[in-house]
Amino acid sequence: MSGKREPRTMAEKAADHTDDGIGSGLCRAPEQSAQTILSNEPGSFARSVLADRHPALIQQVRDAFPYGPRQHQALDALLEQNNNGVIEPLAPSEPDHEQWSAWGRGLFGRSWFDAPFLWAESYFYRRLLGATGYFGTGPWRGVDPFAPFKRAELRGTAVEEELRALDALADVPADERATALLHASVWGNRADLGFRVTEGDTAPGTAADDLVADDSALLWQLLPAGADATVAVVADNAGRELIPDLILIDLLLLHRHAERIVLHVKPYPYYVSDAMTADVVDCLRRLVEAPGEAGRIGSRLWHAMASGRLEVRAHPFFCAPLPYEEMPGDLREEFTAATVTILKGDLNYRRLVGDRMWDATSPFADRTAYFPGAVAALRTLKSDVVAGLEQKTLDALERSGAAWRTSGTHALIQVRGETRPSNQSR
Repeated sequence: MSGKREPRTMAEKAADHTDDGIGSGLCRAPEQSAQTILSNEPGSFARSVLADRHPALIQQVRDAFPYGPRQHQALDALLEQNNNGVIEPLAPSEPDHEQWSAWGRGLFGRSWFDAPFLWAESYFYRRLLGATGYFGTGPWRGVDPFAPFKRAELRGTAVEEELRALDALADVPADERATALLHASVWGNRADLGFRVTEGDTAPGTAADDLVADDSALLWQLLPAGADATVAVVADNAGRELIPDLILIDLLLLHRHAERIVLHVKPYPYYVSDAMTADVVDCLRRLVEAPGEAGRIGSRLWHAMASGRLEVRAHPFFCAPLPYEEMPGDLREEFTAATVTILKGDLNYRRLVGDRMWDATSPFADRTAYFPGAVAALRTLKSDVVAGLEQKTLDALERSGAAWRTSGTHALIQVRGETRPSNQSR
């Protein structure tokens, strides 16, 4: 998945930045100038994910399906390992055993809480799929354990109300409609089922004041109407987030901000609500079946798929526990060919800038300098990682006393053009 070159393992990278090993916490990294985020700090957001969210998710998955004894025993074992045990490698019979053995070298046998947070989360979801039989040869093969949650959300009243609201936007000026739909895509990232397992469903404000960085003007400069542009959109969540993403894609195609769009999704279930091809199809059907403007958007997108103007791809790297800096060559070539790559959501942001405790004012352009071509991040803040803020913005956020990094109440639109312009965050 990560190309022909065998990457350094997570443990080897983290070990470069520790005094006495990965389990004791990280010092500031000389070449990166930021600590890799672990989950072993009491009271930290990362620790709460492993200690609270993961056990709650195991119970939700267990309750959602009439699994047999084998699945229940495997889920029990995963819960025990997560809470009290150590990281164990995949069984040799697993198809990706060799790949995960390379990625986890130096981490197996350690506590989950002592592994890099990004790696531990990713491996937890891989083990959860294994426990339910997703990759096996039995009757549960290919059954998405998160499907009931995603489908319930898609058929909920909130989505219905949001689709009806599109009718009011149909006749507003084009620039106002574009801004509204871009913001809807940003704030749609709040619709993350994994996030709501422990945080509840409190809706954030959507005012511009809640954007801690807003480079939207630069994004539109990169995508002027009538340009022969190819846009790569890397999706995050399905359901209530993917629908506004698809609506934004329709806007880009309809007004010729893009001639062609490639929508990248996950190849298998990941982080509860992450979008796969099946989720794209479900969302398109939901749109097509809706009355009014939503139905018209759905029909246009359906035809765009048939004509090739909208294409869905699912590269295996999107389920790897690695930053985008280590993307394989074929994916790098795709992003190089795009006019701009739009990365949606919190996980993609962590992988884009690196899952480290950056100085929040560290320039976004510097953190993404390696990325091939122009890149934009549309993200609701739901983890500690952030870069590219202006000092006055950071000071105001810190004075508020709120958990602004992790609560989902703030968002950002950050863009780095081809020529790496100076950061334009608010």
